[in-house]
Amino acid sequence: MAAGGFCKLPDGMVVVALNLPSPTAREGLAGPSADVRVLVHAHNRARALTRLRNLGLRAVYLRGNAAPPTPDEVTAVLHHPDGLIWRTAPGNGVPFGVVAVPELWRPIRSLLRGAAAA
Repeated sequence: MAAGGFCKLPDGMVVVALNLPSPTAREGLAGPSADVRVLVHAHNRARALTRLRNLGLRAVYLRGNAAPPTPDEVTAVLHHPDGLIWRTAPGNGVPFGVVAVPELWRPIRSLLRGAAAA
């Protein structure tokens, strides 16, 4: 089951954050190093998950609120025109004590394009 969560904004909209296995990950690379963090801005949680399912990520469910989006993640998705972004999940393959440079958020099209090419 994917870790994830949501937060409700003052205007009634929601931001849903999910850690999902990367669609571009090969069979031998399964595990936390192959995870991506996906953020979706929508009217409600059901519509956010529907947006992901319509893009081909069929087995996407949100159970609980274990990993809600951080304030920085909410800001990032609100400032993106599509309201649907991703990056590798934090802490993927980084040894303890090493400070990693934060990765930039990317539009979902780049993730799906990579999956289609593989």
